[in-house]
Amino acid sequence: MGSPITTWEGAGAYFTGAGGASPVIILILSVIVCVGCIVYGMRHEEEAYRAHRDD
Repeated sequence: MGSPITTWEGAGAYFTGAGGASPVIILILSVIVCVGCIVYGMRHEEEAYRAHRDD
């Protein structure tokens, strides 16, 4: 397979989201989702333990 690129002179990279608010927003949303999953799991485990403890 051949490549249409013959030289890397003048090649650059463009990071469209870098330096803006989007990385911070994604980080905050990720932390919220992660903490939410942990809290949901803790509640479920407590409920399941209480339901099967008396059997």
